[in-house]
Order: sequence, then structure tokens, then C-alpha cells
Amino acid sequence: MKKYVFIVLSCLGFIASSQSKTQINDKEMTDKEIILQSYKDMYSYMVSKDTANLSKLMTDDFVLIHMTGIRQDKQTYLRCIADGTLNYYSALHENSDVSINGDTAILTGQSKVTAAVFGGGKHTWNLQLKFWFIKKDGIWLQYKSQASTY
Repeated sequence: MKKYVFIVLSCLGFIASSQSKTQINDKEMTDKEIILQSYKDMYSYMVSKDTANLSKLMTDDFVLIHMTGIRQDKQTYLRCIADGTLNYYSALHENSDVSINGDTAILTGQSKVTAAVFGGGKHTWNLQLKFWFIKKDGIWLQYKSQASTY
């Protein structure tokens, strides 16, 4: 079993260590850096509509609460990105804050996001996303996100 977990983690580019640091592409990163990278990767995957890799950042029970109050589970959210209901064009990251407590963390990120969503026109928002993370098997995963403006 340990060998299988190591192989799977290695294939994903993650090799966990016992000191809350992880090797990603030959660079040792702290948990905070990994969580911040997850945030940046999320936007990159949303822009490129790479729902396969976006899915890997989230738990199966992930939920997104849009600024309108609409709640989407993981599968609905990914489908809306794939089918163009949610179109993301760019994100310019301005501020972020990470708080870690054991195997849970909260990230609040502020980015200027250009998108066209739910049939509306292309617009740039000052979008704040608050993420709740959980560390499972040495990997930080997003399990909830709530959007607002700043």
C-alpha cells in the first residue's frame, strides 16, 4: 500500500515529507506556498478550461458559493466551466492571506478577474475568494469556496 501511495503521489508531482514541506517539481515548498500555488493553479485551469486538473485541487464534496449566492457542487461547477456557462479569461492576483491550523487552512485571495458568467457579458471584477482547505494524505485540497467582491 505504501508503495502504491508513493507512486500515485510521485505521478502527481508531490512527495510528502514529515516536516510540512513538499517537493513539487524539485522545489521544496512550505504548506503556505503550496496553498497559494493551488489558488493560482485554480485560475490557470479555469482560464484554460482544464477541468481534469482543476478537479484534482478539490475534494469530491467541494462546494462553491458564488457572489450571487448560487451554490454549486464540484461536478456542476466543472460542467459549467466546460460548457461555457462560466468563461474565465484572466486573473491578476493582488492580495492573499493564508492561515493554517493543523490539517486545515483558510486562504483569502483577491484578484482582478475577467470573466463572462451565466450568459452575461465579459466584465472584470475585483473578486475575493475565501477557500477552506483540508490536508488529506499529505495533499492540500479545497473543500469550500465563497466568492465576493472587494
